[in-house]
Amino acid sequence: MEKEFLDKVEDNAVLLYREYGDLPYLINVEVDKHLFRALSQYWNIAYSCFTFGKVDLVPTIEKYTTLLRYPRI
Repeated sequence: MEKEFLDKVEDNAVLLYREYGDLPYLINVEVDKHLFRALSQYWNIAYSCFTFGKVDLVPTIEKYTTLLRYPRI
């Protein structure tokens, strides 16, 4: 099923990127499960940010691209 989805994405790439910008590039990003697990423990749902003790951290797009190791976005 994943292959079928990726084939459709490739067939409609121009429309997809026109509609969603760089978001489709995230499909190919490999997720570091350990990093994701660690970060999810500090995610504050109420404020949509990371909370470390009394410090709130709202990463920028640049920070997310560094964490994902995907500079193309």
